[in-house]
Amino acid sequence: MSLPRMRLLVLLAAILSGQSTPSLSPTGNETAGIAARQACTQLESSLGPLVQSSGDAYEAAATNAWNLQNAEYQPTCIVFPRTSAHVQVAMKAIYDAESHYAVQAGSHSAMKGWNTVQNGVLIIFSNMKNASYDKVADSITLQPGIHWLEAVTALEPYGVAPVGGRVGGVGTGLLLGGGLSWLSPSQGYAADTFKALDVVLVTGEMVTATATNEYADLFRALKGGGNRFGIVTRYELHAVHTGTKDAKTYFGGQIIYNSSAEALLKATARYVREVNDPKAVILVSLINMVVAETLVPLYFVALFYNGPDLPVDIFGDFLSIPAVTSQLGPLSYLDVAGSLGLGDGRGFVQHFGASALVGDDDLFLDAFNHWSNFSKAFQDDFNTTTLAFTPIPDSQIQAGRANGGNIIDAPSGGFAAVQIYETFRSGIDDIPADVQRGIDVLFEQIPPSPGLPLYLNECDSQQKVFETYGGYDELKDIYAKYDPTRFNVRHTQGPVGL
Repeated sequence: MSLPRMRLLVLLAAILSGQSTPSLSPTGNETAGIAARQACTQLESSLGPLVQSSGDAYEAAATNAWNLQNAEYQPTCIVFPRTSAHVQVAMKAIYDAESHYAVQAGSHSAMKGWNTVQNGVLIIFSNMKNASYDKVADSITLQPGIHWLEAVTALEPYGVAPVGGRVGGVGTGLLLGGGLSWLSPSQGYAADTFKALDVVLVTGEMVTATATNEYADLFRALKGGGNRFGIVTRYELHAVHTGTKDAKTYFGGQIIYNSSAEALLKATARYVREVNDPKAVILVSLINMVVAETLVPLYFVALFYNGPDLPVDIFGDFLSIPAVTSQLGPLSYLDVAGSLGLGDGRGFVQHFGASALVGDDDLFLDAFNHWSNFSKAFQDDFNTTTLAFTPIPDSQIQAGRANGGNIIDAPSGGFAAVQIYETFRSGIDDIPADVQRGIDVLFEQIPPSPGLPLYLNECDSQQKVFETYGGYDELKDIYAKYDPTRFNVRHTQGPVGL
């Protein structure tokens, strides 16, 4: 089949301008603007009021992104689909016009340009937020616009929950990046719980992918492949029986420290090395707050156990460190899921970076020292800086393999996903060049331990996460099969390396 005329014109313009592909810069270019306007005109004709290019609904959606960098983009038009069919129509028009595009579900991406677009079409899922439970199939079905606390709250009366995000305001895009959850030690990455996915491919064709049908390779790629393989409009997930809000089957909560960083880091490293209990889960966050031009440390640990108490042999090191506050007690899973709040503060530039470390004391202490020096060097630019550790026990990896495996294909044995996170002060609307250079140096100073995968949902936009996957070669082959013209890579921002 020959390419539509506009697609040929866009490709020709790219070649004549010396580019290998059309520009995806935030300001775009005239060719991109022409393509986007053609797509929007077609969509306004076919989808009517579901497409907006101005007005209150447009402005609210365009400025909705959590990261201020993304909230300042102005899409040519925004599509508010209500059904998968609407997404198909939108993607077909985008494909035919060779337009840039983006997809937004929870709006929580810290990666610049990953959930919005300038001179392009934004598809936003604010009208697709349903959650349901099928008792016979014992499965949960989610539409892509729902946020995790909304999903857990809706499903709580049935005594079940999805393996989803730890921050309530995060959306379903977390699943496509693998997904770390309070339930992960027993269930695997969140993506390991997929049963079936409705996927709109770049051409506008919709397929349903499962582990056993003709799209099994696509199904596997979506377990960690991010936004590169299509737009998922329906997630069917294995349900986890967590109990209702009256079932206080968990114990735990939060501990806050303002000192003893070395003891906390050693406790975390030991946990990573030694703990492999699928009932235990922990998140360790070392935070520097900038208060009156001074760095004020605040170290936060969230720890939970699916049982009547916190076993001392697992959590004793954390419990023995002198704390500022400690709020521990019996909890329902709904309490656990809401423990970090919505994480929904807007109006600031947010930035993520990723590493991964085996449980070695020296590696953790070295990472902390480099991060502390970085925080001090650029403290005038920040509200907060964070160095966080999520232990990924071997029980999580084996649970995923028992359910068919994923494209991340982490090696056996426990390790920690490391998140490096900054919130910039008010008045900064983009990352200053000197700070970005400092971030790049920090990544070099805290490299992942050999063979360990980076976590896509907490990465810098230029980190080559896919290359750290055990299934990287397979991922490239699957991408080439489902997007042979590389439309997605050329027309939407996302993970590099395909």
